[in-house]
Amino acid sequence: MSNDLEWILVRKYNSFLVKKVPEGPIFSKEPGNLLNLHSHKYSGLANSKTIDIQSSESGLQITTRKSKASPHAVRPARSTATVRNRSGGRRSLGVVASVAKRGYRPDLRAAALGRTSALLATQKEKKASPPKKVRGKKAAASVP
Repeated sequence: MSNDLEWILVRKYNSFLVKKVPEGPIFSKEPGNLLNLHSHKYSGLANSKTIDIQSSESGLQITTRKSKASPHAVRPARSTATVRNRSGGRRSLGVVASVAKRGYRPDLRAAALGRTSALLATQKEKKASPPKKVRGKKAAASVP
């Protein structure tokens, strides 16, 4: 089945749609959708080539769908690469950029890098907040 026909079939009715505001944007929670926008370009269901980036315990997991895999294949038609947490952000971004750039889906390169940066930012430990400074009358009253 072609990608366009799949999009026509799943466009209006699928279980991943998120319609919060009646006249607002329509989002999608499908796997392989980098921006979570409901559109043919970013759809993980209607495209034969998708890039899915998820955070796991071991690091970032980058999954791509093999374009020439048979639907009757015994092995899964997906290729997975994992970047360890201790490898650093630059390496993660480089791996994701190379996956998107090497002819797979170069139009999704910016979206993949954005998704990777957001996941890396959530994995960082937050710094402890400094103690609050007392100001005004309370500060004058506490000074001996």
